[in-house]
Amino acid sequence: MFPLARQSALVTGGARRIGRAIALALAAAGADVTITYRTSADDAVETIDAIEQLGRRGFAAECNVRSESSVRDAVAAAVARHGRLDVLVNNAGVYESTPLDQISIAQWDAIFETNTRGPFLVAREALPHLRAARGRVINIGSLGGIRPWATHAHYCASKAGLHMLTQAMAKAWAPEVAVNCVAPGWIEMEEEKRSTDAERFAAKTPLQCNGTADDVARAVLYLATSASFITGQILTVDGGLGL
Repeated sequence: MFPLARQSALVTGGARRIGRAIALALAAAGADVTITYRTSADDAVETIDAIEQLGRRGFAAECNVRSESSVRDAVAAAVARHGRLDVLVNNAGVYESTPLDQISIAQWDAIFETNTRGPFLVAREALPHLRAARGRVINIGSLGGIRPWATHAHYCASKAGLHMLTQAMAKAWAPEVAVNCVAPGWIEMEEEKRSTDAERFAAKTPLQCNGTADDVARAVLYLATSASFITGQILTVDGGLGL
């Protein structure tokens, strides 16, 4: 009933939205969960409370994944609190729409520092603990890393880089650590329901609906629990939107 019982998970950006859904799914599967947050302190408190209501131990660590020292401190705190690390979910990320010819150097660098370098820093710091546990890394990519979106070039490029990083990690860190990626398409959050964009994307999607944060969380849970012989894969969760 609890495939992650006695295990420990770390979810970056786990205080809200998709990260919160992932953290709660891992806790419901039996894991003690550390989440990181940067500005969402109140949301982090609520998420930790929800984790503990599931009977698991929760811990929130403030972390800026763009900072090597902040990442080091957060991973050390997670391991100190729970004694081990079995599952790392690199969820923290930023999304931005800007016409390609108007993207500034600062915007380009900020997107890559969070979406591509951040997962590298966290995974590298967590690697000794994951190796000891024969653990798993699950990166959160994007359909935008597979399909080009003209007004999101820096975002798409950063997620494509994360997809390639996933595969490089999988080869470099095998056989002790399995590394995979979940690439969501249009994920409809509560505040976006019945919006024009939500209706437009649902109409374009073969399954005729938009995804939810729980859909992403279930894909992460599959890779964290059932997929023992899967590594280096990009699992698209998009209802067929990318076809």
